[in-house]
Amino acid sequence: MNKLNITDTILRDAHQSQAATRMRVEDMLPACELLDQMGYWSLECWGGATFDSCMRFLSEDPWERLRKLKKAMPNTKLQMLLRGQNILGYKHYADDVVDAFVKKSIENGIDVIRVFDALNDTRNMEQAMKSIKKYGGICEAAISYTISPVHNEEYFINLSKKLVEMGADTICIKDMANLLLPVDAYNLVKKLKEAVSIPIHLHTHNTTGTGDMTNLMAAWAGVDIVDCALSPLGNGTSQPATEALVATLKGTERDTGLDLEKLSEAAVHFRKIANKLKEQGDLDPKVLNVDTNTLLYQVPGGMLSNLISQLKQQNAEDKYYEVLAEIPRVREDFGYPPLVTPTSQIVGTQAVLNVLMGERYKMISKESKGLLRGEYGQVPGKVNEEVRKKAIGDDEVITCRPADLIAPEMDKYREEAKDLARSEEDVLSYALFPQVASKFLAERNKKLDQPEGDTDEVRTIIVQDLSE
Repeated sequence: MNKLNITDTILRDAHQSQAATRMRVEDMLPACELLDQMGYWSLECWGGATFDSCMRFLSEDPWERLRKLKKAMPNTKLQMLLRGQNILGYKHYADDVVDAFVKKSIENGIDVIRVFDALNDTRNMEQAMKSIKKYGGICEAAISYTISPVHNEEYFINLSKKLVEMGADTICIKDMANLLLPVDAYNLVKKLKEAVSIPIHLHTHNTTGTGDMTNLMAAWAGVDIVDCALSPLGNGTSQPATEALVATLKGTERDTGLDLEKLSEAAVHFRKIANKLKEQGDLDPKVLNVDTNTLLYQVPGGMLSNLISQLKQQNAEDKYYEVLAEIPRVREDFGYPPLVTPTSQIVGTQAVLNVLMGERYKMISKESKGLLRGEYGQVPGKVNEEVRKKAIGDDEVITCRPADLIAPEMDKYREEAKDLARSEEDVLSYALFPQVASKFLAERNKKLDQPEGDTDEVRTIIVQDLSE
């Protein structure tokens, strides 16, 4: 067996999972030279919720952040998370928007794009994967791991084979809810290594306290790469700590080759940042606690906290366990979708409505109707037809690839954003988050157009973008 490669998530999923994605680029840059020397397989630093958070909460341009990180870390592959046809938003976009977004991501510094679909509907990953290959990126296709009567080893192996046929360079087992138990991880990795010839990358969290063991068992089964996070923002709802795995495997045949002293030096910097995030109230120490409820109810940690807040608003916290019992029933009715954004919110909200109304499906959310109508793609299992009839009546169910029904959109977005956008990147920011980006771009432009102040660097970048 070869050395085990590490992707560190300290610049993206670690602070997304623990501190609502509030780390700023100036918090990252002082550690970049050191991170760049580490010898990671890649550094995850973009995508997921970072794009929205940058503009909405931090008054930061996500594209500018990416360019700064690329400049500061020229020797390390930079990685992002992309939600297939949803890109980084919450709806399906036309193929031309997906293509333009992938092109600009790679041009601005992204090397590895991990692409997934909440339903594991490969048709929703098709355009993104084609574009990643077209523009020279590394295409990491993810399987959203979950447990249900239809999700077994055979299902995930067949899905992986299909993704290899579609051009995947690596396969990621994306265990977003920390449901993949250590022995199951060993067996799944072993079988995937026999079934496909490309590298296998494991992504888990430590929400239930099993993440370190899952990574270790996967390492012994021959997994090629695992996600970890430097200890100041590791564990809990984040990824298992990098230093712990590096120390565990030192001197074994899976030795990571990473230097514990260098990791410790980088951790000193991020400990200061973690403390700052705590002081600001962005990092709640509760996220570091082990929560075994996920293992019992197969509900991701973020979804549990969302449910509690929904019930609080309705003064119905006493219904918590009724709602937890209702979630698996709704999930079965809806064809066993994996519980990840946006399906976790759809199933959770419907379970709350069913309990609070005192009658199942008396009120059905717009999103539940969309899921049952096929707007999000093909669900993995069989839908309860009575429930579907109640939700959408005699409406026709979409059976084609949902994006085939969306006409090209880039020209429309260019026209809508023409008074604000000074580059194609700005148009894409607007396409994904029209209201948030409009406000952000207007404020940024105002600053840029003031003659005084140190804006030369930003002006140069904009001129370069427009001249492409």
